[in-house]
Amino acid sequence: MHTLAAAALVLAGASQAAQAAPIAYRSVQVDGVSIAYREAGDPAKPSVLLLHGVPSSSRMYDALMRRLGDEFHLVAPDYPGFGNSQAPDPARYAYSFEHLAQTMGQFADALGMRRYVLLMQDYGAPVGMRLAVARPQAVRAMVFQNGNVYEEGLGAMWAKRKPYWADRAAHEAEVVAAHQSVALTRARHVGSDPNVEAYDPDLWMDEVAYLNRPGQARIQADLIYDYRHNLAAYPQWQAWLRQRQLPTLVVWGRHDLAFVEAGAHAFRRDLPQAQVHVLDGGHFVMDTRLDEVSALTRAFLRQLGAGPR
Repeated sequence: MHTLAAAALVLAGASQAAQAAPIAYRSVQVDGVSIAYREAGDPAKPSVLLLHGVPSSSRMYDALMRRLGDEFHLVAPDYPGFGNSQAPDPARYAYSFEHLAQTMGQFADALGMRRYVLLMQDYGAPVGMRLAVARPQAVRAMVFQNGNVYEEGLGAMWAKRKPYWADRAAHEAEVVAAHQSVALTRARHVGSDPNVEAYDPDLWMDEVAYLNRPGQARIQADLIYDYRHNLAAYPQWQAWLRQRQLPTLVVWGRHDLAFVEAGAHAFRRDLPQAQVHVLDGGHFVMDTRLDEVSALTRAFLRQLGAGPR
């Protein structure tokens, strides 16, 4: 992005921050699970469904929703097992990305969201792509924030997942212990960013607390094991993107060690008109680049014009 353009976006974001929209914290019963969600803005305005990553929750979108809620309707749910949603035992609720997508589809139905923009980060991409493929008529446009659907985007850390996918029993204890640790949770945020002092430690310490609640080890282990199916689905999702040619915004933190910058540029292969912006941030790019992200997202959503809920 041009330096002057970036500066203008920052100033625009800063001025909009003064008009923060209120957020309502609600819950609804979906698929036998109480789903917690945040909602901002007038439901009569164009809707955005925000799908979070791991090990976060809808909380990661709180500040963005306050910035954009004056002009758009934004809804961010917590998946089952995450945030403030219920975490049913895996014997009762199958923790797979396919099931999470089905639950999120039922969630949208429960709120009467018939048409929306999908905004996806990390785990939000495989959940959102499954939702989009199943309900193409519902999706107006797509926003990816370090939400990967390309092999090129897989960082070196994914090589450590392959032994677990090949032999779950032999590697599960090690994988889960690392996943629940402070060190790995911190590294997920900071990545390779040299500006470590820009990151609020509460970002990962709060996530560590959620990750280490009773029952979380099995829930997280099931999803990490199921993630192999996401990689296998990449060609199908890429074909869907290529066929649909929906308006798409890609915002990426270049210091992400899980999903590297090449994953952002790969979208242009299937979506030549995609808007791709690589920012000087990490995996959760809004940790340090909220002004830029909110300004870019607002501009993109405005380009879509008005649309039905």
